[in-house]
Amino acid sequence: MGKKNFFEPISGFELPRFAGMPTFMRLPHVGLNHDKITEVDIGIIGAPWDAGTTNRPGPRHGPRQVRDMSTMIRAQHGVSNLRPFDLNNCADLGDIAPNPASLEDSLKRIESYFLKIKDLNILPLTVGGDHLCSLPILRALSKNEKVGLIQFDSHTDLFHSYFDGQMYTHGTPFRRAIEENLVDPKRTVQVGIRGTNYDNEDRDFAKSEGIRIITIEEFFERGIPDVISEVKSILGDEKAYLSYDIDFIDPAFAPGTGTPEVGGPNSFQALDVIRKLNGLNLVGADVVEISPPFDPSGGTAFLGSSILFEILCIMVK
Repeated sequence: MGKKNFFEPISGFELPRFAGMPTFMRLPHVGLNHDKITEVDIGIIGAPWDAGTTNRPGPRHGPRQVRDMSTMIRAQHGVSNLRPFDLNNCADLGDIAPNPASLEDSLKRIESYFLKIKDLNILPLTVGGDHLCSLPILRALSKNEKVGLIQFDSHTDLFHSYFDGQMYTHGTPFRRAIEENLVDPKRTVQVGIRGTNYDNEDRDFAKSEGIRIITIEEFFERGIPDVISEVKSILGDEKAYLSYDIDFIDPAFAPGTGTPEVGGPNSFQALDVIRKLNGLNLVGADVVEISPPFDPSGGTAFLGSSILFEILCIMVK
């Protein structure tokens, strides 16, 4: 047997999956000061921060539980037979260090961290954290060039503000991203939107900016292949960011989230939408709003881990 590649994840045949220190998908932990950091192609990063949550907190615990449950992930895709870890050097880069006492400082810390990731030419795949985490990531990744956005979610996250003018919550990140010219609204698609509404403010804003909203009713009526075909045609070959809120999925399959909405996709459909997205020019991606306190069994985190692997498989070059 040849020498093991440093970036090869630990196999369950070498060390039982219940043993060892948990990292994302059993990959090596490579911090920003590690001597191997310049060799990393794709970095999986934890963003344990949920200061933007307006109702049920808990996503700050998401990265830790996803690490634990992702020990169930094996190295080869079950359908395509793709082996992403053979194609790119992947690593667990650890967690961003948020400031739990300051939302504003945490936004700056996250942006600063991802500017370093960008300078290292590492493609980031992030585990949140609430959906406000996406804003500082986009501030870093698209500082000089607007990107397209594909968002799987049950909510638009396009509100202007909450609670008498609070501009930074998990319901406002993409409103801010468009106002700051980080995201091209004409190349933005939101899939799975559903549930009761406060009013039409977010959808009116989407319409005025040219954002394409595909409601869950349209999603089911048309089917995944047709919907994803449209998504690809809107995003094209230019740079894009993928953001996946776990509440896109029906809470029967993903109860561990702060703002669940019934009537969503099942776990197979949750994976299939990513599989059919292959070929996008992604500058990064995230999976957010996994909240372990609402699913201590880890089922939601395991589904999130599986989605993370699917996204990784469409990110490899």
